[in-house]
Amino acid sequence: MSDNRLSVFKTYKLYIGGKFPRSESGRVYEVTNSKGTWLANAPRSSRKDARDAVVAARKAFGGWSGATAYNRGQILYRIAEMLEGRKEQFVREVADAEGLSKAKAAAVVDAAIDRWVWYAGWTDKIGQVVGGANPVAGPFFNLSTPEPTGVVAVLAPQESSFLGLVSVIAPVIATGNTAVVVASAASPLPALSLGEVLATSDLPGGVVNILSGGTAEIAAPLASHQDVNAIDLTGADAALAKELEIAAADNLKRVRRGDGDVGFDWSADPGTHRLTAFLETKTVWHPTGALGASGSSY
Repeated sequence: MSDNRLSVFKTYKLYIGGKFPRSESGRVYEVTNSKGTWLANAPRSSRKDARDAVVAARKAFGGWSGATAYNRGQILYRIAEMLEGRKEQFVREVADAEGLSKAKAAAVVDAAIDRWVWYAGWTDKIGQVVGGANPVAGPFFNLSTPEPTGVVAVLAPQESSFLGLVSVIAPVIATGNTAVVVASAASPLPALSLGEVLATSDLPGGVVNILSGGTAEIAAPLASHQDVNAIDLTGADAALAKELEIAAADNLKRVRRGDGDVGFDWSADPGTHRLTAFLETKTVWHPTGALGASGSSY
């Protein structure tokens, strides 16, 4: 083998509609590690890329929300399986992105894989926790069931490039929503590589769409987009979050405020609050039949 062989550098691309386009603008920006060393050029998404991602997410929503919760759980578990097989790559990318030792980066990647498994187990159980039969005075069944909100724009954490990223994506899609994700601006590479895992994990194209670039530039058209139903502001600072909340009010988007990205402990027990953040409750009344002296008959 020749000693003069040139290395083949990885080209990072967006993940939209199950495909890997470059930004339509043709723009890229340099991504460096914690010491300022160049790692790669990442696509700088445009407003057009954001709109394309919303179209893909809306197209995928019907099939994904209509799938059985058990099937969604199988697919989330498959994502964990595929990540397990590519662990070494993600350990390297997370170490570079967050300035961690290999051992600490490995612990972060393990936790992210486990997080997918956690949410995979919840897909067919959350309905039992937040839904149920309601007691009413009359011959009726009154049942409340959770339903997904729709297309959710997710601003991923800026500091936790992988565990935080997974922690905000997984609960959104576990409950049947589709997502347009804006990756960490400074550390987008783990997110863009996650798109490659999602593409090989039985997840239908368009369920998750991943954009990289300037958070404010991409988030603005998403917050004002009339076909986006909700937005998670985790990766926005206070000033940007306020602007986006105002824009989101135009079509009454559901808004989830951030957890305080700086210093937030993403390794803590996630609970169920993110699962319920983007669910709507549908209540159905159904007659049970005539009530007689001996009780209801149906």
